Amino acid sequence: MAQSKSRGHVVINTEECKGCELCIEACPSDVLFLSDKFNTHGYHPSAYKGEGCTGCGICFYTCPEPGAITVYKRWDLMTETAECPHCGGEYKVFHEDETPDVLICTNCLKAVNGE
Repeated sequence: MAQSKSRGHVVINTEECKGCELCIEACPSDVLFLSDKFNTHGYHPSAYKGEGCTGCGICFYTCPEPGAITVYKRWDLMTETAECPHCGGEYKVFHEDETPDVLICTNCLKAVNGE
């Protein structure tokens, strides 16, 4: 997996996104765009270009849909990776405080081991 030079990283839950574009307009780094794919609700969700995020969180605070956007700050310091059975690839992972033995995929936000 190639190392990104971004300090932040954005994950958009495509099923929660309604394609309102508020996050795209608010992003000072211009790293979000409207996908040409549809989600199951018939919306074109926002997507992350993959690099250039500063981790400012403006997109998160602008989004009217709870849970649609997750912003990882200090992405450059996250080094642990694991194979995700849901995504079919190797992605950065993190531990949640309440379940330290479970690794969470930063791509799909699902557990890659444990529960």
